[in-house]
Order: sequence, then structure tokens, then C-alpha cells
Amino acid sequence: MLFRVDPNSQVSLGEQIAANVRGALAAEKLHTGERLPPARQLADSLGVNVHTVLRGYQRLRDEGLIELRRGRGAVVTGGTVPADRARLAERAHGLIAEARRLGLSDEELLALIRTGQTAPG
Repeated sequence: MLFRVDPNSQVSLGEQIAANVRGALAAEKLHTGERLPPARQLADSLGVNVHTVLRGYQRLRDEGLIELRRGRGAVVTGGTVPADRARLAERAHGLIAEARRLGLSDEELLALIRTGQTAPG
């Protein structure tokens, strides 16, 4: 799997790394049980700090897309269909970015999601 990051982007490097994995899952280029590159190896190849890679991996773990296993590294989970979950996560991140661009607070965005109504104003 090829990872790409743009250090000039407003999106954090950790989020860019997570987005690379989400994209590969959504495109079904990664499958359940496959291992991601070790954090140190990926950090070296991208020229970023290992903690940056780990933040991206932790975000993916929190989204239920990967498991972080001591001694085995990051592995794509077999729970919910990873491709479907990755597509949904990508949409959610897009929605959050758009809400921030429009100046909505987290509370306003959550209220919109809960009620399905349009933004005030």
C-alpha cells in the first residue's frame, strides 16, 4: 500500500495517514486480517515522527477499522465490513470539515445530526 502525505496541508499528518488507510479500505485494496506497515518503518518512509503515525493508527483503531496488537502491529479488523465502515468514516470526516468551514461548533453539528434539520441562519 502506498501512503502519501502533504506537509503543507491544513489536515494533520496523522489524519492524512488515517485517510490513506480509509481510502484503501473503501476501495477494497486492503482486507480483513492484512497488516499495515510498522509505525517506525512508515514514519521513516514518510519522513515524519513515529508518534504521528501512531496517532493516525490510533484514530483508525478508535473508528473500529484496525486493531493494534502488541508484537503484531496494526491489523485490519474483521468486525463490521471494513470497506463500508471506511466509506462512512470518510463521509463523516468530510462533514466535519464542511461544518468547520461554515463556522459551526461541535454542538451545533451534533444537533444537526440528531435532528436532521438544516443549520440555523
